[in-house]
Amino acid sequence: MKTIDLQAFLLDSRIERVVLERWIARRWVLSIDDDGQPVLTDADAARACFIRDLTRDFGVNDEGIDLVLHLVDQLHGLRRMLADVRVQLDTVSPGQRDSTG
Repeated sequence: MKTIDLQAFLLDSRIERVVLERWIARRWVLSIDDDGQPVLTDADAARACFIRDLTRDFGVNDEGIDLVLHLVDQLHGLRRMLADVRVQLDTVSPGQRDSTG
C-alpha cells in the first residue's frame, strides 16, 4: 500500500490532527510505527473518510463507530478468506472437484 504524508492525509480526509490522534487512540486507525508516529496509507485515508462521514453526516456516536468498523473489518476478512478459497479451488482440477463432494 502507498503511504501518505500526514499533512496530505489530513487535507484529503478533511479532519484535524487532534481528531486523527483521537481515532488512533480508539484504534479506529491503526497505522503507528515503532516511534509512535502515524504511518498512514491510502486505505487509512479511505477509512478516515468513512468514519468522518459516519460521524458528521449520519451522526453515528463512538459506540456505533466501534460496531460499524468491527463489522466492516469482519466483512473485509471474509472477502480475503473467500478470495483465498477461490484461488485454492482454481488450482484443483475439475475431476478432483467432482469427486470430493
